[in-house]
Amino acid sequence: MPARHRTRPSRLRQEPEALTWAREKAGLTKRALADSIGVSEQLLGEMESGWRSATPSNLLKIAETLNCPVVVLERKRPAPPPSYQHGEVRPC
Repeated sequence: MPARHRTRPSRLRQEPEALTWAREKAGLTKRALADSIGVSEQLLGEMESGWRSATPSNLLKIAETLNCPVVVLERKRPAPPPSYQHGEVRPC
């Protein structure tokens, strides 16, 4: 049987650095936060490192436990590039 290689998810629901920052700011260890939201410490670590995407319900539980708005933890999606019509002036 061929070896399976793990790949990062193409889209994350959470911003991994924001998740780690909020947890540390709240003074919680990975284990303490994982226990309080009902997931394994390994899963929480994978969410913080970007190897796993948090489910919407887990993201909400994390935000509630850390007493922060869920928008702080959500992945920021870049705005699509503007489309220009022929003849329009583009900003420099």
